[in-house]
Amino acid sequence: MNKKDVLELKRRLKKDGATFTRLCGCYVNSEKEKVVTFGQTFLNLEDEEFYKYLDIAKKVLSGTIGNNLLTLDIPLEQEQPGGRQQFLLGLRESKLKNDELVDRFYDMVIENYDYVGNYLILVFHDAYDVMTKTTDNDKLDESEEVYEYLLGAICPVALSKPGLGYRADENRIGPRIRDWVVGVPDSGFVFPAFNDRSTDIHSLLFYTRDTKEPHTEFMEDGLGCGSKRTSTEQKNLFSHIVKHALGDDDIDSNDALLDIQQCISDYKDEQEVLFDEETGVILEGDELARMMSEVGIPDSAAATITENYREQFKNQPPMLDDLIDVKSLEANARIRTEEELRAQVEELKQQVAVHTGISDSDDTSGDEIKTYDVILRVKPEKVSQIKSQFIDGQKCLVIPMSENEHAAVNGVNTTV
Repeated sequence: MNKKDVLELKRRLKKDGATFTRLCGCYVNSEKEKVVTFGQTFLNLEDEEFYKYLDIAKKVLSGTIGNNLLTLDIPLEQEQPGGRQQFLLGLRESKLKNDELVDRFYDMVIENYDYVGNYLILVFHDAYDVMTKTTDNDKLDESEEVYEYLLGAICPVALSKPGLGYRADENRIGPRIRDWVVGVPDSGFVFPAFNDRSTDIHSLLFYTRDTKEPHTEFMEDGLGCGSKRTSTEQKNLFSHIVKHALGDDDIDSNDALLDIQQCISDYKDEQEVLFDEETGVILEGDELARMMSEVGIPDSAAATITENYREQFKNQPPMLDDLIDVKSLEANARIRTEEELRAQVEELKQQVAVHTGISDSDDTSGDEIKTYDVILRVKPEKVSQIKSQFIDGQKCLVIPMSENEHAAVNGVNTTV
């Protein structure tokens, strides 16, 4: 699913737009026991509950495509009779009114979701009447299809923090009563996927709040899909491959990684006119090898990086954006700008020193500051002509002057 498809579903999740028909839930304790289950018509909920559950559903449709939101394909073996696709289709077609199927769904989550602590399983049923759109995105007053789907969410449930509060029954300030609070979803899904504004039973949308360590076990064993790395995982893996090949020197390996990422960023800018933003461009191993040669990575390390890159990313080739750490590149650019400014300042200091006759070799850092009674600044070709000579018993500096030459003393022209 692309960004437009996700936003089209998410925009409907408001009081006058939501069309969820039913909501079911199961509260699971840390022992993986079902504490309570419930099912009810969504539109009959009290306003306070209505909006809280709606916020949870919105969260499952939030985040960055390719990082928080991953489109997962359902493998062919799971599309066979008895596979996960058939089960989810049956659950959808029951509109969550078949208690046995709903209970099996809870069991499927409990068996395949690796989580320490209490959590709440929620599943919504919805039927969206998709309106036909013209080429300029104007809606026509006719239905294109009915997109019927399930939206699932798994939310951690934790004790509220201890603290003081007003005890109305005792009319005093005392310890606040701690209760179990439902948090925002850790994971979620939408089945079937809504691809190109149409039902796609061969894939689903997976949501993860933690992009560093998503629940791949639930992707694979729970939903029956092949797992997919988030872009954060792609970046971290690429960083590990580069640093591992370059050795233990953190400074050098970090600098090399930034140089490679800068090359990738520049390459992306060059390719922007050639690719669609939604599809992006895959970084091939040969192109990576060229970039490493450009930034001066040693041949042996470059060969190791290229080999490991091809092996680790063979099943999911990364897009250019998946390998670029924008924040690190921006921070590195600021550091380089500051270094350039410092270099320019030093150059200006040297120029000032030349004009005033004070060189960098002059020691002004000690307790005694050297002072000079006479400071000369002459053209380079005049230096060899300067001589010392005693005149009337006084040591003098003698600078030969031609008739057409002029002199300035303390910045003032003179006719010496």
